[in-house]
Amino acid sequence: MSLLKTSALNGIAVGVRIVVALFINKILAVYVGPSGYAIVGQFQNVLAMVAAFATGSTGNGIVKLTAEYGENQHRQRRLWQTAATIVCATTLIGGVIIFLLRQRLAVIFLYDSGYSSIFAWVAICLPLIAFNALLLAIMNGRKEIRRYIISNIVGSIISLVLTGLLAWRFGLYGALTALTLSQGVVLFVTLQQATKTTWFQSKFIFGRIDTLELRKLSGFVIMALTTAIVSPLSQIFVRSALTDQFGLQYAGYWDAMWRISSLYLLLVTSSLSLYYLPRIAEIKNWPEMRIELIHVYSIVIPFVIGASFAIFLCRDIIVSVLFSSDFFPMRTLFPWQLIGDVVKIASWLLAFLMVGRGMIGSFVVTEIIAGIVFWLATIYATRVYGFEGVAIAHFITYMVYFCLVAALTIATPKQRAAMFVQEQVQRRS
Repeated sequence: MSLLKTSALNGIAVGVRIVVALFINKILAVYVGPSGYAIVGQFQNVLAMVAAFATGSTGNGIVKLTAEYGENQHRQRRLWQTAATIVCATTLIGGVIIFLLRQRLAVIFLYDSGYSSIFAWVAICLPLIAFNALLLAIMNGRKEIRRYIISNIVGSIISLVLTGLLAWRFGLYGALTALTLSQGVVLFVTLQQATKTTWFQSKFIFGRIDTLELRKLSGFVIMALTTAIVSPLSQIFVRSALTDQFGLQYAGYWDAMWRISSLYLLLVTSSLSLYYLPRIAEIKNWPEMRIELIHVYSIVIPFVIGASFAIFLCRDIIVSVLFSSDFFPMRTLFPWQLIGDVVKIASWLLAFLMVGRGMIGSFVVTEIIAGIVFWLATIYATRVYGFEGVAIAHFITYMVYFCLVAALTIATPKQRAAMFVQEQVQRRS
């Protein structure tokens, strides 16, 4: 399936997710305000880290290896059984730890021990969240895009209904509860889709660990776990720096700006995950990879530039419609944030090469550097330029990140060849 066809099909799901997210944004803006919005963002970062641990961060590895094994069902089943065993172990360990530490976690991340029951819900829903991610990764790797998209669409609708009802009834507490429950409940939709396939049988999913597949997955686990920890953690540090310097309300303004960026880039990032990552896994040499890179850049970057410019022109309307007049101070963030988004996507197209080609060390180093740069640049830039500095820091971070990933992937013939040498070594093993 081509990038354009995948993007068009995925556009339906993304369109639903964006519409749902717009309604959720409005609900949160009305019922929790800027300060509550910051706490919601904080909890989402924590939930992302917890979910990554619960799944063993095997998602990208499952996608790549499932696609790579093609119609070799025996190897695919060994892979899935290994991943499922990892998920069982990590959800059990993670759930117990979260439940026991729920009060402490509530104080550290949500600033109130009264929210400890939220983390109890996280512990309960952890297995559901993890196995949903596992099944979606298998669908993605097998290129069953229609079923993958149906699960995402229904999941978005469930999230809207739960958030609307619980935020209206219980305010911030209800919104936080909805974030957890909605991710768990969608497993039943994904299961319903999976049962219609020929590959879904419990004996194919559950079984013993295969040491070869475990070794192959371990590289992806390291990369995914790095992203799942570094990115949310850097956002937590940035939010903390903004709260200390400007107050929780301004942290909420930044979270709202970050949400806008995430929404309009969703079509790009989701299409890349569906098409680009499996495609990278299939490519066997640099000339073919070069053609694919040019093709993807020629489609993606003009789209992001156009979307960013349109959002900049409509920024006042966007803030009024998506949020409320209470969020108007966030308008100062738009210029540098949107420029940074363009650089971000340009760098991600190269960073995907590291994931798809198993460049573990390079990926881990660049992710950690980017997280540290964002945090430190925010502290410096906000002191020099005020609140606008956090958006300037976003731009600086991805300029540095782009230079790093380019230097480690495509800058020299040696680096370009190394991507395929690594794969050959892995196959011999």
